[in-house]
Amino acid sequence: MPDTVYRLVNRVGRGALWGLGLDVHWTGAEQVPTEGPVILAANHVSYPDFVFIQRAVLDRRRHVRFLTRHDVWDVRWLGRLLDGMRHIPVDRQAPAHAYLRARAALRAGEAVGVFPEAGISWSFTVRSLMRGVGALAGETGAPVVPVAIWGSQRVFTVGDPAPPFDWRSRGRRVDLAFGAAQQVGPDDDLTDWTARLGHTLTGLLEGLQRMPEHVPRPGEVASWYPAHLGGHALTREQAAAYDVVPRSAVRPTWGPAPAVDAPTPRSGPPPA
Repeated sequence: MPDTVYRLVNRVGRGALWGLGLDVHWTGAEQVPTEGPVILAANHVSYPDFVFIQRAVLDRRRHVRFLTRHDVWDVRWLGRLLDGMRHIPVDRQAPAHAYLRARAALRAGEAVGVFPEAGISWSFTVRSLMRGVGALAGETGAPVVPVAIWGSQRVFTVGDPAPPFDWRSRGRRVDLAFGAAQQVGPDDDLTDWTARLGHTLTGLLEGLQRMPEHVPRPGEVASWYPAHLGGHALTREQAAAYDVVPRSAVRPTWGPAPAVDAPTPRSGPPPA
């Protein structure tokens, strides 16, 4: 099926990234196969995270079908665009519908994007994870590529009250790290596998957070940087009052992690 709408939206999106002067870098995108089913499982720190993930995999010639909150379809024009790009609405009260659609997309050889935290993390650590990624991978045989994203929280994220889009974000740096593809075996326990995913995402995320380009300046009040690394964001315990997490989610046994060496990222090519 042609992806005319997706191609048009991608072109507009690249123009927007260029217009805002956002400095987007990524490493490891070669982990995403150029064809066949794949699940991209990403941490979630801002509303436009999906834009940066899609940008990073354009070189792999993939259009990612993201699982997205169903209520954004209430905006008629936006709902039509989302349908045109074949994204998948998720209603937490009836998640089976989204699961079935995602499974069908994977069986059709699509790339499916999932934020297994089921929401943006107020502490900028990897919060509780849903088991759906492991279930989809186990049932379809699709590889899971973990993805960490950082820097986008300085563009548009959660807050109390919710902050507007930060127009001072022009020129900000956004980094993504794609980890090694993982499989879910027939004997894997989904809770254990999901916990391992949490550890993997934490390692990738903290590798980005510790990059010199993202560390706050001495004395800077950094509400956008995690508390356990010296920033002023909410701690995981404080964030629990704001993070709406389904009871079925796997609670964190991961993070904070020791420092890791981050690979040297490359910039994306200029927009076409």
